[in-house]
Amino acid sequence: MESLLQDLRLSCRLLAKDPGFTAVAVLCMALGIGANTTVYSIVEAVLLRPFPFADPDRIVGLHRSRTEEPSADSFSYPDLVDLRRQATTLSQVAAYTGRSLTFAASGRDAGEPERVAGQTVSAELFPLLGVRPALGRGFLPEEDRPGATPVILLGDALWRRRFHRDPGIVGKAVLVNDTPHTVVGVMPPRFAFPSNDEAWVPLAPLYHDATRNRRELDVLARLRPGVSADQARGELAAFAQRQAALYPEVNTGWEATMRPLREEMVSTGRPFFFTLVGAVLFVLLIACANVANLQLARATDRQREVAVRIAFGAGRGRVVRQLLTESVLLALAGAALGTLLASWGVRLVEAAITGDHPLPYWVRFDLDLPVLLGTLLAAGGTGVLAGLAPAALAMRRDLQQALKEGGRAAGSGRGRQRLRGALVVAEVALVLVLLVGAALFTRAFWKLRQETGGFDAAPLLTLHVYLPGHDYADDLAKSRRVEDLVRRLEALPGVEQAGASDQLPLSGRGSHATVAIAGREVAHNAEPSAFWSGVSAHFFRALGTPLLAGRSFTAAEAAARTPVAVVNAAFARRFWPEESPLGRRFRLADTNHPEWLTVVGVVADFKDERIDAPVEPGAHLPYPYLAAANTALIVRARVLPAALAPLVRQVVHAADPRLPVFKVATMVQVRRAGSWAQRLYSQVFGASGIVALCLAAIGIYGVLSYNVSQRRREIGVRMALGARRRHVLRLVVGQALGLTALGIACGIAAALGLNRALASLLYEVSPTDPASFAGITLFLVFVALLASALPARRALDADPLEALRQE
Repeated sequence: MESLLQDLRLSCRLLAKDPGFTAVAVLCMALGIGANTTVYSIVEAVLLRPFPFADPDRIVGLHRSRTEEPSADSFSYPDLVDLRRQATTLSQVAAYTGRSLTFAASGRDAGEPERVAGQTVSAELFPLLGVRPALGRGFLPEEDRPGATPVILLGDALWRRRFHRDPGIVGKAVLVNDTPHTVVGVMPPRFAFPSNDEAWVPLAPLYHDATRNRRELDVLARLRPGVSADQARGELAAFAQRQAALYPEVNTGWEATMRPLREEMVSTGRPFFFTLVGAVLFVLLIACANVANLQLARATDRQREVAVRIAFGAGRGRVVRQLLTESVLLALAGAALGTLLASWGVRLVEAAITGDHPLPYWVRFDLDLPVLLGTLLAAGGTGVLAGLAPAALAMRRDLQQALKEGGRAAGSGRGRQRLRGALVVAEVALVLVLLVGAALFTRAFWKLRQETGGFDAAPLLTLHVYLPGHDYADDLAKSRRVEDLVRRLEALPGVEQAGASDQLPLSGRGSHATVAIAGREVAHNAEPSAFWSGVSAHFFRALGTPLLAGRSFTAAEAAARTPVAVVNAAFARRFWPEESPLGRRFRLADTNHPEWLTVVGVVADFKDERIDAPVEPGAHLPYPYLAAANTALIVRARVLPAALAPLVRQVVHAADPRLPVFKVATMVQVRRAGSWAQRLYSQVFGASGIVALCLAAIGIYGVLSYNVSQRRREIGVRMALGARRRHVLRLVVGQALGLTALGIACGIAAALGLNRALASLLYEVSPTDPASFAGITLFLVFVALLASALPARRALDADPLEALRQE
């Protein structure tokens, strides 16, 4: 400990004596460690931090999936009941699914009704999670049965916002979806399972009569003590086989699968986080290379000091430890500054994500103890990594030779110059990988921003209404109200057309069904699938999508379940590639509407679900076929669409004051929300690339500047013997371009290999995009020329007479 304290005191004195070197080294470390701390705090929050549930490692998600298409799907209610009865490896099985809940205006809240995101849950869910209400109690088993008295659990935020933190709310009745519900409890603060939900109602009263092909329920289960995951998977496989034997029409070819809770809650987004980690690791490696280069130059100047210390009896190990102590101190100082930078970076990344894509309630981006410990470990490792090469080289030089030279030509060793050059080459290679990634994501984001989705979004205003209660219990009542709303909206001044659908285009949601074509036989479970929706008569005109053949629905067809359909061009190409689809018949085999439908029109392709997804075959039926309580309306405006928002709310309120209006946004905003991931990729890679570029430029400048200072007499002699200024300039700039060219070659090879992993994240951009590679290559050459400008000027200022006198 005494020797360690001596090393620390000496290191602090030596670093204080060289403030320029210390400041640059600490800044390099701070940039690298700060970027890594920022991303590690995000990754730790999403992928590593334990869930706020009881023994979460024993909780698993259950799914049904087709044997031929192993994508996860949900359970039906009858299958859930059978699984509960038959399972022996699972101690608890609970289900949940989303539901819009409308709270009617009452008391001090008189005015607009409020729609909140809610969930229908089985009574076992909260005991399975180990979460208890902060007020009242959870659901009783008898409340989760068909015909039970309606009850509800409130979220803490909803309780505070709408009920003014009334502690007597438990036991009172509130009007939800036009039905009185008794409040039985209020959940703890920040609890909003599964994502950002604010209220929960029992499942069985709503789903007890659901059919087996209505697979809508997400299922969680807890493994029994002593039961392994493989045992549970084996039981699920046997369960799926029994279900297929008992109900072959709906369960043949369907498996029952299981995955850990972490994969259940973070089913998408892992590539995003791994990509972020890769980007900032490159920045950290570049920072390490830069600091190592700085320390190599400093070790050269200190070589005689090291030799004198060894000559006076210091052991080589002690000297190496002293040099590593200095490096680790630099890294720790950089970590302190980097943590401050990370506190800002976390907020910036969080704002970039949550602007269009709210985070689940259990995700909190904090610089907590695990993150700070990770930063400390990263600082120690970075300090050792950056200090190993300088320490090793400082010890390799012959003691007597170093004492004789007194440091005069200490830095001229070819081995040392090659090492410093190799570090610069590595920096340039890593920078190229980052900048190419940034260029690819920026191009992908730009293409996504230019993507229209198949229609002009500029004049469109979108909104959702929810049709709650007994008055809208049947599809005909929903259809009449929606038709009335469309007529009222079209009568507004400034409105050109209005339409309605169960799904808003580009919203990331949609319904799919298997398609059977009249006159064609297809093997069971091999039927092709297609997107389908219910739309009003004027929907296509409101959206601005032209008809390519045939016609749209008449007002009479759109007001009833008339067995007609308008299909998109992709549907026509898929099922009737060589003939006209008009008059052809098909049916949606696995829905509640199995009747044959006649194609009356073909509409141009537009993107029903996501802006970054390819157009898929789509069939559009009259609205009553898929009349939804949660309905989307589209208004084509002659004026700025956002200006119509207050009038639209008034129209809906005038039609029925009980209807909540929510998610009011222009279609441009909806489209932009679909490209948040590409935007964030380009921002993160761009920011990492800029930081890395600055570090690499400093590295190139440092190597050239030091080499010029070491070769100043040589350059002066050359000029005295007749060398022209252009020869000296070529000598310095040529070294910069040589190192850069070698780094570019290595970087291109690395980028071609690594970018293949990015292919699925890039929208209509090849991971080997020539324009990106060529543009970044030229840019790096330009930066290298800038970095070599000042050293080259210093070389040209060398005095030939002074050089001859010194020689």
